[in-house]
Amino acid sequence: MSVQLVLILILLVVFLIATVLPVHMGALALVAAFIAGYFIYAGGEESYDDTIFGFFPGSLFVVLVGVTYLFAIAKNNGTVDWLVHAAVTASGGRLVAIPWAMFAVTGALTAIGGVVPAVVAIIAPVGMSFARRYGINPVLMGLFIINGATAGGFSPLSIFGVITNTVVDDNGLAGSPLFLWGASIVINILLSIAVFFLFGGRKLLGGGRVDMTDRRDDDFVAATVAGDATEDTGADIPGGPARGTAVGSTGTGGAAISGGRVTEPRHGEPGHQHSSSEDRADTKALQTTALATEDHGQVTTLDRDRKLTLAGLALLVAGALGFDLDIGLMAITVGVILSVVAPRGAKGAVGQIAWPTVLLICGIVTYVGLMQDQNVPGWLGDNVAALGLPLIAALLICYIGGVVSAFASTTGILGALIPLAVPFLQGDNAIGAIGLITALALSSSIVDSSPFSTSGALVVANATEAERERTFKNLMVWGFSMVALIPPITWLILIVPGWL
Repeated sequence: MSVQLVLILILLVVFLIATVLPVHMGALALVAAFIAGYFIYAGGEESYDDTIFGFFPGSLFVVLVGVTYLFAIAKNNGTVDWLVHAAVTASGGRLVAIPWAMFAVTGALTAIGGVVPAVVAIIAPVGMSFARRYGINPVLMGLFIINGATAGGFSPLSIFGVITNTVVDDNGLAGSPLFLWGASIVINILLSIAVFFLFGGRKLLGGGRVDMTDRRDDDFVAATVAGDATEDTGADIPGGPARGTAVGSTGTGGAAISGGRVTEPRHGEPGHQHSSSEDRADTKALQTTALATEDHGQVTTLDRDRKLTLAGLALLVAGALGFDLDIGLMAITVGVILSVVAPRGAKGAVGQIAWPTVLLICGIVTYVGLMQDQNVPGWLGDNVAALGLPLIAALLICYIGGVVSAFASTTGILGALIPLAVPFLQGDNAIGAIGLITALALSSSIVDSSPFSTSGALVVANATEAERERTFKNLMVWGFSMVALIPPITWLILIVPGWL
């Protein structure tokens, strides 16, 4: 058995173990790199550990730390909460526009560097509280939040986008970061339109209006419904929608709210119990993100610190896109400046850096670097070329990305599969690099709506007990429909015509 085949099998074992057992995929990948590297490089001129550490992605590490550090500061000082409030206000308070407002704000947060599961974990309690109080289907709201996060997730500043574009650059492939991001936005908008009409959006077209009447920073959105009455789910909300009461908080963890008070014990409090879906959400979230432990309520005003944070985010975008400055170093610089001039918001921000995500990506990329050093992509390419079916191989790898990502980490999949797709992009029968990379990225990310993926599990966990089973089943049907449909659709549009 060749070394290349053994390395591929080890990678598959890493994905399998991390999927069925609560073992961190990044840690597993580093162990795999250590074991494989020892047998491959021990006895060479250079020590085996120095060789393995040479595959560690230092620049990607800085990007992951920098953007999640800056995002943690923005969450701490209320900038994220202000953006949520601004999005709802900009929608005019119309019920039909609330899901789109959540789509927009999650997309904006992931586009500026928020980790997709972290953003979903922050926004899902808010969105699901709106859904509960105003009779919006929780599946509709949850999918809008997930789709929005995925749409922004491939911006040149985001985690998904940085991973994909870095791997493309490192392999000398033709790429188009803006096309990738644009394709993600377009397909997620189209999917959200389908979700809107499939999951009860029609009844919102003639619905009421949410009136933002309370401007206190200590409360979330105090809202009333004006105009036509809307159907209320009745779950844990006696008497239906209440006028002038708080509708939610990012700290409720999915507990129902009545009269501005949480009606269930919160996470960590006596009497709180987890369902299996909540347990899975907690476990999966630990592998991908770090969450703030404090909840300061919804913020409705711009103070000095929030204005400085928005200015810092604008500076990050301008520096990275306009002057080609390193995203990670720019993000850390902006974060440090904010820590100096506005230290209150920086308290605890380092602890909120998405360290599990950093370990995940750096572990996978380190192991993939070892695979590349042993010419696994070339070996795989020779075998694919011998079959003479590059288009079928491209479809297969898109399906692999979709199936594995529905249960495991999208970030890990992107870091592993794009290098293995390199052989399909070279040679006489080469497939268009931009088309395959975009198809693979979309196939691997859209399936995050599966309840077995982190984002989907977080939505299920934030549904009420009465809604949870139905939400789980609907997300499972939708998620696995995406697994079945998105790979062939993106393959037919982006790869087969050969126009990219």
